[in-house]
Amino acid sequence: MMSPGPPQVFVHNRQRKILLDESALQDFARRALPLCAKERGSGLTNLQEVHVILISDRRMSALHRRFMQITGPTDVITFDHGEIFISVETARRQARSYRKSLGHELRLYLVHGLLHLRGFEDATPAARRRMERAQEHIVRQAST
Repeated sequence: MMSPGPPQVFVHNRQRKILLDESALQDFARRALPLCAKERGSGLTNLQEVHVILISDRRMSALHRRFMQITGPTDVITFDHGEIFISVETARRQARSYRKSLGHELRLYLVHGLLHLRGFEDATPAARRRMERAQEHIVRQAST
């Protein structure tokens, strides 16, 4: 029996406030996925599809409250069944704060979500540092 292979990744823009290049992010996601799958972890092997959904702060706040009991928006929420929700408004604010482009911030969040699906956690400082190193490496590699 053949193994199913790596999952397919799809990007969906479900917000209308900020203009962005959805196809460029889709292309990046396809390059980043195999790099994330190579990282040491336990996930991404049982998924056939990964959906990256770009949303508004308002929708992110509702997800954050419903699933994590935290008020207000966050940057990215990942669900084990293969959905990665990214707040484009939060990404734009953070990009300005870190003097990065919106595209870079969205790529970083996308990789962050893929690494969570791979089994990475960021609950402790050591785990967060490991994840951040992997993120930066993958974003650099997949951006070229």
